[in-house]
Amino acid sequence: MAGSTDMAALEESFRKFAIYGDTKATGQEMTGKNWAKLCKECKVMDGKGVTGTDVDIVFSKVKGKTARVIGYEEFKKALEELAPKRFKGKSKEEAYESICQLVAGKEPTNVGVTKAATGGAVDRLTDTTKYTGSHKERFDESGKGKGKSGRENIVDTSGYVGAYKNAGTYDAKVKK
Repeated sequence: MAGSTDMAALEESFRKFAIYGDTKATGQEMTGKNWAKLCKECKVMDGKGVTGTDVDIVFSKVKGKTARVIGYEEFKKALEELAPKRFKGKSKEEAYESICQLVAGKEPTNVGVTKAATGGAVDRLTDTTKYTGSHKERFDESGKGKGKSGRENIVDTSGYVGAYKNAGTYDAKVKK
């Protein structure tokens, strides 16, 4: 069978795929979803010899009757089951060796994750120098947001109307 370094890399791949997408996972057991992801990303599933249905059937075959997950030993059995289907024309040992090399050292990838757009319209829409009206008041001269004072109307309790030019001059007039 495979060498000890390959087995260590194989076990490491098993653990990485086992914890993928589950914050509570310990890396000791793999779900059917993660098993299918491993088979797809490591090119075990080729669409001809090994399909998604084959992967699901093998998972159901190697797991316990009431179990929903597989351990590392069951994982190795599942790879043994898939090896002759994936590598037709090779002996069982050679096929298992080849399938282990496909999986060993691989990590799950985030396929289809949306990245934040930073070009074109986004730059134009987030340019605070082009804001007008009441929206312009939410930012200072440097374009940095004012926070709460920029979002809420803070009540002026001085007793003067907003547009009154001589605010604060009453006390000076009365003292004369």
